[in-house]
Amino acid sequence: MAILNILEFPDPRLRTLAKPVTVVDDEVRRLIDDMFETMYEAPGIGLAATQINVHKRIVVMDLSEDRSEPRVFINPEFESLTDEMDQYQEGCLSVPGFYENVDRPQKVKVKALDRDGKPYELIAEGLLAVCIQHECDHLNGKLFVDYLSTLKRDRIKKKLEKLHKQQA
Repeated sequence: MAILNILEFPDPRLRTLAKPVTVVDDEVRRLIDDMFETMYEAPGIGLAATQINVHKRIVVMDLSEDRSEPRVFINPEFESLTDEMDQYQEGCLSVPGFYENVDRPQKVKVKALDRDGKPYELIAEGLLAVCIQHECDHLNGKLFVDYLSTLKRDRIKKKLEKLHKQQA
């Protein structure tokens, strides 16, 4: 397993539309394992393949405190089951150090493939619903900062660009 490099906003590769996975094989499962290791090391609770510059529709997630509930979503699709919105303070491994409130539907139905390529569905609410929507946004080239005002988004962009220059 390997810890992979996580792209950071405003890297344009984060805007790439991920392509569906056509075959779930050992290579895909190795990528999933590397994604879990990368996410846990970061540390985070969700990671989309787009964030590691792999443009396949794969998401890994674990909302547990003790890393005991790893979830895999290959080719995830979701639909909102309610018009009710919840506001959560979201953060992102690709936008390190920033947390902002984002409104999202509070209940969604997800269809995906598991790590063995078997299809499944689940109803998600609360933090799980938010994370699924957040990570699926990544697969579509969208970031949580896109839900913010232009002023807030530009402020975050400038701070991260300055930080990236200092680190270079």
